[in-house]
Order: sequence, then structure tokens, then C-alpha cells
Amino acid sequence: MLIRALAALALLGLGPVSVRAADPLADVCEKVNSKLVKVFGAGGFSRLNNFGTGILISPDGHVLTVASQLLDTPDLVVHLYDGRRMKAEVLAVEPDLDAAVLRIKVEGKKNGEPTGLDLPYFDFAQAAARPPAKPADWVLAFTNQFEIALRDEPLTAQRGVLSAITRLSGRQGVFDFPYTGDVYVVDAVSNNPGSAGGALTDRAGNLLGVVGRELKNAQTNTYINYAVPVWAKVQVTVRVKENGKDEDKTLTLSLPEFVAKGMKGEYKAVKGERPPAGEGGWTGIVFVPNVLARTPAYVEDVVPDSPAAKAGLRPDDLVSFVDGEPVGSIAAFHEFLRTRTRPGGTIRLEVRRGEGLQSVELTLGSPPPKPAAAPPPAKK
Repeated sequence: MLIRALAALALLGLGPVSVRAADPLADVCEKVNSKLVKVFGAGGFSRLNNFGTGILISPDGHVLTVASQLLDTPDLVVHLYDGRRMKAEVLAVEPDLDAAVLRIKVEGKKNGEPTGLDLPYFDFAQAAARPPAKPADWVLAFTNQFEIALRDEPLTAQRGVLSAITRLSGRQGVFDFPYTGDVYVVDAVSNNPGSAGGALTDRAGNLLGVVGRELKNAQTNTYINYAVPVWAKVQVTVRVKENGKDEDKTLTLSLPEFVAKGMKGEYKAVKGERPPAGEGGWTGIVFVPNVLARTPAYVEDVVPDSPAAKAGLRPDDLVSFVDGEPVGSIAAFHEFLRTRTRPGGTIRLEVRRGEGLQSVELTLGSPPPKPAAAPPPAKK
């Protein structure tokens, strides 16, 4: 236990003498820690740990965490801040939000009955209604990284700065991550084994987001430290069969709605196949000739009345970022459109014009029909 406590202090960047009851940061850490749990479930395989973190979102013992492999077990267990070890059950899971709602089980209580736990908790609806955090804001990440905490041991607290709010383009191994909505990017090494499901708060301990998993950026192949905001939304396109034919439907999923319905046991996960990647959305941008291996994405022209024209793009603009990700070449931009967008969706571009960056938003259209091939010449 002493080793664990010293390790936690080292990760905090605090020595035993500097942690005082009168320290405002210590008060915030204690308050937040009482609203979190350590989650233990399935794991044991290479790089699949059996521990994680969760956020208490009701006095009755509802817990918000990530939709990980930990939950695939009948022996799901949580440790409360006061050391109690209790079983839990899964009420709802939504991979496209990377979110799951659990409920602590109390012996002698039937499913659906009040547990009578009366635990400290975060009011999630209230947290989602507050204004979003802003880049350069001072933040704290509370997690059970590296399984430092057990029973009544406090979770790790890391101080950092909010670097950006951008769409997530993550990858686990060779697989693209299902959640593609906005995230808070944090200037702290917060996303370690066991961290997923932890709480990102402001300096006063107000909940800002859910700390995510260990992911690599799909474009830069570097690890990302991020949290899914409490107000997160994501659009999901599924292919369903209606009136005897396949149709694509675009649904908007929100974390606040998922939490509210999940706590009541009323949430139904999105069903339907994902449509295959096609040509993606259309911008109407005409780039310079793509003659190099990594030709910069300079705009040569825009198609009249196209999404690019309506957004005000001009010749000689350089498309530098799309949805917060750097655009290394014309080919990379086209690949992004082909694999990750569809007509009717929106993308955010950062465009270098002269010496400054311009931010524009495009609502993508459908690719124009290709001209019909000319008939062969008539034989004489």
C-alpha cells in the first residue's frame, strides 16, 4: 500500500509534505475522488487490462464508463471511494459514443429497486448544460491508470491544459475507432492503461468529460490524450431495409440522451449495417495538378454553386486542416472524404490564405453525375 501511495504522489507531482488538508487542490481531489469508482472485469490478454475507471452519475449507484472489453463478464466489480467492493451490471452500451452505463448491485435488492446507497455523484444533465471548456483552460484528469488505486486508495490526479477541441480520428491497432465526434485534447499524459472512463474536470471539480482510451491518431500515428465531452454528439449512418429496399439513414447520437435513457434501462443501441465506403461527400474544390507523391492541397478553382463556392473558398487557398487533422497532400484529403464522409455531412476546414488561417465549414454534396460516354461513330 505504501508503494502505491508513493507512486500516486509521484504521478501527481506532489511530495508527502505538500499535500495538506488546507490545500484547495487537495479539497477538489478529495471531492472528485468520492464520485469515482475503480472498475474490474474481463481482461488478461496481451494489452487488454482487466481494470479501468468509472464516474458515479446518481446517488443510487449508476456509473458512466467506456464501452470496453471489461464489461464482457458476469463478474463485473467496482470499488467505491470508501473501500467497499460491490458487484455491478451493465444497463446500456453504445460503441459509437464509446460509452456504457452500469448500475451497482446491492444484495437483497431486485433489479429496478432503489439501492439505498446514497452516494456522492456528478449530476450529468447539469454538467452537460454548462458552457463547454475552452482551449487554454486549466483541467484535471482523475483515473485509475496502471491500477495504482484499489479499494479506498485515491485515484491519480493529473493537472493539464486543454489544448484543443477537435474531431477524433483514432485507431486501435489496425482498426479505426468507432467514435468520431468532438473531443477535448489534453496537454497531459492522461490516457494510460486503466484511465479509460475517468473524469476530466475543471479546477473547481466540475465534470467536463470522460477520459478516453489509449488511441493513436490515424494521421500522425502518435498517441492522443483526450476526453469525450459531456455534451458530445456524433452522426452515424446505417443501412436499413425499408419497403423492401436498402436505405441509408443518418442518426444523431448524444451522450446526455444516452445517459438519461441508459439510467432508466430504456436505451436501444443503434442497429443496422454501416454502408460501404464509396466516393464520400463532394466539395467542389478543384486542386492543382497532383503530380508529386505529396502535392500540397492548393486550390486551383472551385465549381460554381458548389459547397466550396458557398463557403467562400478561393484559388490559391491551401487546405491545411480538415476536422482538426493536418492535410499532408491532395491524396490524403481525397482519402479522408472517401472513407469518412457522406453527402449531407459537414466538415471544418482550416485554410491558409496569405499569411493567416481562415476557418470554413462545408456541407458536403453528392458527387455530380459523370458525363455519359460518347456513342461510337457510325460505321460507313
